[in-house]
Amino acid sequence: MSKDQPSRYGANQIADIANGIVDPVLARRAGINTALLGSWEDIVGENFADCTRPEKIAWPRRSDLPEDGGHRPGVLTIACEGARALFLSHAQGELIARINGFFGYPAIGQVRIVQKPVSVASARPKIRKLEGEKARRLETMMEGIEDENLRRAVERLGTAVLQAKRK
Repeated sequence: MSKDQPSRYGANQIADIANGIVDPVLARRAGINTALLGSWEDIVGENFADCTRPEKIAWPRRSDLPEDGGHRPGVLTIACEGARALFLSHAQGELIARINGFFGYPAIGQVRIVQKPVSVASARPKIRKLEGEKARRLETMMEGIEDENLRRAVERLGTAVLQAKRK
């Protein structure tokens, strides 16, 4: 089922409707979308997830583009709290590679860091490590996953699912 089609009960998911409204506004004002904002924690990793936020992407003007109509990467402005900005500036190369990996093409060529408070709008509850039988079960399910990023993502998902309280 595509996100444009209603579900079998005749209703669209509210997230799809909201993203359809918010994405054009974000794109026009800041050059970013809700997918980037939603995946930010996974892109930057644990070290910077709590102290950074993407602010905007400045794309080159059409007049600045090469004659052959090629693509020029943009400049991503990231808000970062206090002294962590220094550490973020040292990790710029890896961060640009991760962001471009998220987009699937070289969208970002430079990062601009601005120091300012970053409020976490919805702090996720900390997920405790699984113990005992649930931990062994999850480890068995993850056997054969070689990619470390995928393995961490599956482990977070599995831990949240196996810890979920059934009502």
